Amino acid sequence: MKLRPRQKAFADYYIELGNATEAAKRAGYSKRTARVIGAENLTKPYIRSYIEERMASKESERIASQDEVLELLTRILRGEEYEEFPIGIGAGMQEMTVRPPNIKERLEAAEKLGRRHGIWKDTVDVTHKLPTFVNNVPEDDE
Repeated sequence: MKLRPRQKAFADYYIELGNATEAAKRAGYSKRTARVIGAENLTKPYIRSYIEERMASKESERIASQDEVLELLTRILRGEEYEEFPIGIGAGMQEMTVRPPNIKERLEAAEKLGRRHGIWKDTVDVTHKLPTFVNNVPEDDE
């Protein structure tokens, strides 16, 4: 079912505010009935599903994907990602300057990327075939 304009506005304001009464007021519902309308709107499945879909898309926008993390680590490894930091210029004054990643930061990025791609592993295989000892071996008859 398609949302009517006020229902869509209610849902969008609810996502922003997290308060059904205030969302109903801002969407244009009567201040007198906003509390009841807000609660009622949250029980309607098509409004609820719209809110859940929008929340899921917003959540995915805020969380870095695996590709983004790997791309950032690669830029750090290659020295393409710059960091801005203050340096003192005298008389208590500072100015912002940029610098590329240092060797330690680049090595850390390389290590993380290497672990992700399985270039090396943190575990060591220590399985060995041990010889079997027999206790009742007869002595030579010489």
